[in-house]
Amino acid sequence: MADDKYNRKNPAVKRILQEVKEMQSNPSDDFMSLPLEENIFEWQFAIRGPSETEFEGGIYHGRIQLPSEYPFKPPSFMLLTPNGRFETQTKICLSISNHHPEHWQPSWSVRTALVALIAFMPTNPNGALGSLDYKKEERRVLAVKSREAAPKFGNPERQQLIDEIHAYMLSKAPPVPQISSGEAGEENSLNGEGEANGSAKDAGAQVADGGTSNPTEDDRILENRHEAPLNANPIPEELAVARPVIDGPLGQPQLLQRPDTRMQKPADDRLLTLAAVGLTIAIAFLLLKKFLKASEYGAVFMDGS
Repeated sequence: MADDKYNRKNPAVKRILQEVKEMQSNPSDDFMSLPLEENIFEWQFAIRGPSETEFEGGIYHGRIQLPSEYPFKPPSFMLLTPNGRFETQTKICLSISNHHPEHWQPSWSVRTALVALIAFMPTNPNGALGSLDYKKEERRVLAVKSREAAPKFGNPERQQLIDEIHAYMLSKAPPVPQISSGEAGEENSLNGEGEANGSAKDAGAQVADGGTSNPTEDDRILENRHEAPLNANPIPEELAVARPVIDGPLGQPQLLQRPDTRMQKPADDRLLTLAAVGLTIAIAFLLLKKFLKASEYGAVFMDGS
């Protein structure tokens, strides 16, 4: 790297050269990042997918653009490898990126940012700018594909650096884990449940649309059971009214509704009513006679005095 083309007294240049030296002297198996020869403010990087996630075994390349005020202002990040979590060739929104300068700390470095980026991979995107929400199966496929070759980006100098970083990461990356039989069985069961639910919905749709299939005998039995309570209370045969059967619109027999019949009151009820009225009149007559007699005795007593 031609250091003489940069002003070493510049705080940003001084900080960047220090981080480059630290990155080369203390490499990591989880990431690698180096600046371009012609522009130390532009870095190419690659991170390894976090273990025990759908990204495990994947190698994901990206680009870091450091501002001229670095480290007092945050860098911007762009992914170049399809991954199912972040869009490619789009500046992503993270708390460590230039989308949130209020969160950035000057003590943070490129190394710190890459560690944070790995931690962000399996998190919920929550609709953040530049985020994607692919299914786990799709992300696993992309993780396998990411190992095949480095992405194509920029001029030959950029591409050469990307290829070198990819070769280094590939030598350190573990193989992509295969889907376990239990997990595969669970996915198949979920698919089976989805198909069963779909069949039930289709059957319901056919009934709602008035399908051409005729009702089964069991259906007729259930309908008859629901109609049974209407005739739960039997009536005497002598008061029963015949209900003629006629053909309905579809040629099916239908029963006419039974006309409302009223039973005549028995003669005993009338006799009891007349007896009660007669008894009431007799009692009233006796009370009146007794009152008049008492009044007559009182008048005689007053005259004698």
